[in-house]
Amino acid sequence: MAAAVGIVTETLPSAMYRVKLDGGAVVLAHIADRMDRNFVRILIGDRVRIELSADVTRGRIVEKIGT
Repeated sequence: MAAAVGIVTETLPSAMYRVKLDGGAVVLAHIADRMDRNFVRILIGDRVRIELSADVTRGRIVEKIGT
């Protein structure tokens, strides 16, 4: 899986997020199970690290960057 960094632009139902990557692309992402179990909260404007799927339109948020 490819990794990328972006900013959360929209919160969607069912723990899905729309994320704008640093390259300009917009992807649909869900939160990784490890982050969900540890109650990590993702808000609009947060910088996150994403693992992208093979088709590069979807991904998994694996890390919240910064504070």
